[in-house]
This record gives sequence, C-alpha cells and structure tokens, in this order.
Amino acid sequence: MNFYEQTIIAKQDLSKNQFDKVLQKYEKLINESEGKVLKTENWGLLNFSRKISKYNKGYYIHLKFQGKPTTIESIKKNANIDKEIIRYLIVRYKELDLKTEYFSKIKN
Repeated sequence: MNFYEQTIIAKQDLSKNQFDKVLQKYEKLINESEGKVLKTENWGLLNFSRKISKYNKGYYIHLKFQGKPTTIESIKKNANIDKEIIRYLIVRYKELDLKTEYFSKIKN
C-alpha cells in the first residue's frame, strides 16, 4: 500500500454538523475501500487568496492515510459529485511525516 495526503476544502457556510459529516464520510470511505486513516487534521476556516466558486473562505481538512489505487478512485469519484466540497488534492508519498502539523493552533 502507498502513503497519501488528501486536503479537502469544504464550503464556508457549512454548519458544524455538516462539516463533521463531510469529515466522517471521507474517513469512512478510506477505511471501507482497503485503506487506513493514519492522521486527521482540521485546519479550520481559512481565507483564499482569490475567490473560488464565489467563496472567499473554506474549511480545510487534511487526511494522511495508506491506501491502494482503488481507494484513490473511490475518493475522487465521491469528491467530484459532493456538493459540500469546493476543491480537493491527493498527493502520494513514499513516507509520511505524522509528527508535524503545519496549521496547528498551539505554537511550539
């Protein structure tokens, strides 16, 4: 299995309940399609440098996981039709750094 990082940008006008459902949906999707979520980071509501689909802000979710090509295909398929998602990005890695959080609320 390969290592991946996925960053999801959800719409800014989601309620807390809707945001949690989006997060749970993608964690469940990874786990059900022969993958394993290693770490989940909630980066919160961040400003865009430019408008994306008439939105100025978005909720960022960052997932680090192990998976197979079938896992990636199912994520892409669902993210393309999900109305709560503005953008997403999946990057493949040889190794994952599970210790560093770049958007951590607590400064070291």
